[in-house]
Amino acid sequence: MILWFTIAQVAVAVAAGLLCVILGLAGRRPSDLTVGSLALVELLLIAQIVIAIIAPLAGNPPTGSLLEFWVYLVSAALLPLVAVAWALLERSRWSTVIMGIAALSIAVMVWRMNAIWTIQVA
Repeated sequence: MILWFTIAQVAVAVAAGLLCVILGLAGRRPSDLTVGSLALVELLLIAQIVIAIIAPLAGNPPTGSLLEFWVYLVSAALLPLVAVAWALLERSRWSTVIMGIAALSIAVMVWRMNAIWTIQVA
């Protein structure tokens, strides 16, 4: 993983999560803004998938469990899709909060993926 990209992903996911949670608690239903923020998080996760495929070939292999890393990455990539699908099916303020919680969860998962890639020794 690339450290600056990891930090950018965490920052975007936290910003999207806080935005969705605050708007949801304020009574706002899912909108283009909240769904778009999760779409940006998903786009960065897709870029991370590409980076994770190319990085070992470029001389940046993981030091931790590759299986654990990929389980985290695939789960994180599915989380925004499920949260947005739920939000579009049940258009309430709580679905906006759920999207925020999903984004905050992704921030934690991305940071953990960085730890698996760089810190742990298999």
